Amino acid sequence: MRTEVDSGTLQRIREQAALHFDQLGMPTPKLEAWKYTNLAPIAKVAWRAGEAPPRPAAPHLLSLSAHAAVELIFVNGRFTERHGKTPEGVRIVRFADAQDDPVFLRHFARYADYREHALTALNTANAEDGAFIEVSPGAAVEGFIHLLFAGSGDEIVSHPRNLIVVGRAAQVSIVETYAGSGRYFTNAVTEIVAGDGSVVDHAKLECESLDAFHIGTVQVHQERSSNVTARSFCVGGALVRNETNVALKGEGASLSLEGLFVLRGTQHADNHTVIDHVLPRCESHELYKGILDESSRGIFDGTIIVRPDAHKTVSRQVNKNLLLSETAIVDSKPTLEIHNDDVKCNHGSTIGQLEEEPLFYLRSRGLGEEEARALLIHAFASEIVDRIRIEPVREQIRRVMLQQMPERLPERGGGTR
Repeated sequence: MRTEVDSGTLQRIREQAALHFDQLGMPTPKLEAWKYTNLAPIAKVAWRAGEAPPRPAAPHLLSLSAHAAVELIFVNGRFTERHGKTPEGVRIVRFADAQDDPVFLRHFARYADYREHALTALNTANAEDGAFIEVSPGAAVEGFIHLLFAGSGDEIVSHPRNLIVVGRAAQVSIVETYAGSGRYFTNAVTEIVAGDGSVVDHAKLECESLDAFHIGTVQVHQERSSNVTARSFCVGGALVRNETNVALKGEGASLSLEGLFVLRGTQHADNHTVIDHVLPRCESHELYKGILDESSRGIFDGTIIVRPDAHKTVSRQVNKNLLLSETAIVDSKPTLEIHNDDVKCNHGSTIGQLEEEPLFYLRSRGLGEEEARALLIHAFASEIVDRIRIEPVREQIRRVMLQQMPERLPERGGGTR
């Protein structure tokens, strides 16, 4: 694997990525990794690049500028606004302005595989903007950094590209939000490099327009004794594919990977994860939950790989799904690939409806049926939502969940809406 590139090589990478996409083509359900998701609705549209409107109203409803240390806003894949002051020990550079930066060149396209993954290749070839964030060794960043990506218009495509490099023993929290209005297509890639002993908290909130399409990849590279928490929340989009791939390539690295998808109508969301234990004494814990109503369809396809040299690995993978209607569908496929005997690994999956016993208990205490159902749904989701340390982000997620299923989920404090 290459370790450094220059600006000329960077251009060649983008050209190679374009060739790889031409060779691979748009994924189809004939591929095992895409067996549950058909991208034909995306492939048949003649997408075009869009201009960034000066100040679109709807996306700003999800702005966290009042709480974030710094917030960058991108519309249709292009930078439009910046709020706040960059914390000490942090560099934030637009992707469009980072093409000659030596740290950027050293890491760009090194982790997200554009040779085998068509949508990553498409992004690598076409990305115009996004954020390059570098956290200096030893820096402890107060607050959080917010990246807001907004789609606006119809038949518009954007390819946001982010690179986050966290130095040795540094600490940082970063939130990505995807939202918008119209029938657009977002194809995003974020690469995260967690240096030795670093602590990284990353959250992705996908609440695109219900007419929009979203393909997103978060690729994490962990070095020795690094600690990464990565969370994915999916509530929007007509057709969504969220990929989170993590390579634990440093001894003693630890990972907490969590996800929540809340779907209704005819929404389709495919959650695909790969956790690759490469070296010894690494630990990973994965928990994904789905709440599905009406005729929505959700997928959890998670793979944990333990390599031959990854002795003393500890890994647990759990997927739990709650179906609120008889027409909702969920496909759950947890997978372990273990090539070492000296490990502690397990996985599990559940699919069910609201249980009658707790529902009966709540109703016997004077709650109506809908209120009791809402409280149980809220409790199911809260196992993940309540773990978010950043209160404004936690409340943001609760708000978008209420907007998604207002008749099902209770207001904060226990009442129904």
